[in-house]
Amino acid sequence: MIDTHAHIDDEQYAEGLDAFLDEQRQGGVEAILVPGVNVKDTPAVWEVCLRYPDYLYPAIGLHPEEVKEDWQDALRQLKQCLDGRMASGQPYVAIGEIGLDYHFETTYKEQQRLALMEQFRWAMAYQLPVMIHSRDATEDMLNAIRMLNKEYAASGQRLRGVMHCFSGSNEVARQIVEMGLYLGIGGVITFKNCRLRDNLQGIPLDALVLETDAPYMAPVPHRGERNESRWMAEVVKVLSEVYKCSEEQIDKVTTQNAKHLFGLK
Repeated sequence: MIDTHAHIDDEQYAEGLDAFLDEQRQGGVEAILVPGVNVKDTPAVWEVCLRYPDYLYPAIGLHPEEVKEDWQDALRQLKQCLDGRMASGQPYVAIGEIGLDYHFETTYKEQQRLALMEQFRWAMAYQLPVMIHSRDATEDMLNAIRMLNKEYAASGQRLRGVMHCFSGSNEVARQIVEMGLYLGIGGVITFKNCRLRDNLQGIPLDALVLETDAPYMAPVPHRGERNESRWMAEVVKVLSEVYKCSEEQIDKVTTQNAKHLFGLK
């Protein structure tokens, strides 16, 4: 299994991290991708990934909830960091976590959209995949992706990436997959009365990757606990029921998908 989205830089993991990561390995986790969310935490993401090379892989981005008055300066600093690391021979593997989030407020709605498009263009320039956060902003997000792809159509490029923590409708899932993006499936699929199981009908297994969003969104039977990458095994169990195949097959295909998307060894 590969966890394509876990905030291992979070202070909740600071104590006993060596032992924690050993437990994840023993639990069948081959690699973990660590997204960035703002300027302040970017050094911590980079440093923790350097401590565990070929196991933790860093991403960089400005989360939509972090888009405030200083968003342009934040992007400037992140771009400077991105350029430096990509030139260093120890590059980031993705741009993320980026996106749109209108759940709590829409004060910076337009700024979120502008920040998203700028970071999409970073991904295109460096040919990196994106980790997309979308909450209560489905139509705007789909339109942004379409706009970006149209902008780069003449070059033959198309946005690559994953829709993080996907829990939308079957129709939205189909549109995302048709755009060439993957769906990130995590603990929510194990929740009681979750409709995601039905909403994956007709969606090929080749379009899925596993994730946790750790330390958040722990799957049943661990709800309310600090999430762990090895608990993706609970997600695999559910997906094996949805796709009517073995857990080994779910593990194999989603791992191949993640390696292909993020260029992992």
